[in-house]
Amino acid sequence: MKHINEIIERELDEEITSLKRCSGGSINEVVECRTNNHHLVLKINDAEQFPKMFEKEVKGLHLLRSSSFRIPKVLKQGLYQNWSFLILEFIDCKGANINVNLLGHKLAEMHTMTAKNFGLEHNNYIGSISQKNNPKKNWCSFYQERRLEPLVKTSFNQGWLDRLDLLLFEKLYLELENLIPKEVPALLHGDLWQGNIICDKDSMPVLIDPAVYYGHREMDLAMLLMFGSISAQTMDAYNSIYPIEKNWKSRTDIHQLYPLLVHLVLFGGSYLGAVKKTVRKYS
Repeated sequence: MKHINEIIERELDEEITSLKRCSGGSINEVVECRTNNHHLVLKINDAEQFPKMFEKEVKGLHLLRSSSFRIPKVLKQGLYQNWSFLILEFIDCKGANINVNLLGHKLAEMHTMTAKNFGLEHNNYIGSISQKNNPKKNWCSFYQERRLEPLVKTSFNQGWLDRLDLLLFEKLYLELENLIPKEVPALLHGDLWQGNIICDKDSMPVLIDPAVYYGHREMDLAMLLMFGSISAQTMDAYNSIYPIEKNWKSRTDIHQLYPLLVHLVLFGGSYLGAVKKTVRKYS
């Protein structure tokens, strides 16, 4: 814990009054910390293993802050010895439940924020995987070349996919234009599972841990459904602001292919069956 104390004291020039380790997964060490003047979260990782990860996260939080969602304030970000660190305000949601109507409204409002192209001017991360965002005009081309193909290649090299799977993916790529309705680029959180949506004491939805880019808005909705559900109230509120194309739920498996491949690469074979099932369905 010595390095944690040194980072807080050096960066904020404040005395630590309490420290509590939080679950941060396999990438980051995460600590809830109180000082004389702040209640904060400190995230630390290996600067060499994950270069500029927190710098990219700060850029993503800045983009999301242009929406109406509450976004944690960034207090400090930088390097300390061989550590990268990010210091954020702590948002206390203990005892509160998220306002599902506000979630729908704010998500729809965020998705109305657009850009000329799909992608982003810089690359970032999803989990510990580098996420390439070189812009393209066409969503299906972007989804194929920037999202699916790199992870299909990695999954093949790891031994999860075989040559038949590669052929099936090639067939799927040819069908994407027929399967996915055309839409303008939407500002996406990019890793919108339930764990990355919290709330404050006033039940205001708060977004954390982004993998931001401009993409097809069904990506965020598909991600929400991958490990949970979306309430009817949330979708009614969403559609009152920015109605989604009909039959969108029938396409969630297509847009879940990317996060499924991310999980296959990071965590292994328990996600392989879902990947193969979807590819065979559309090939």
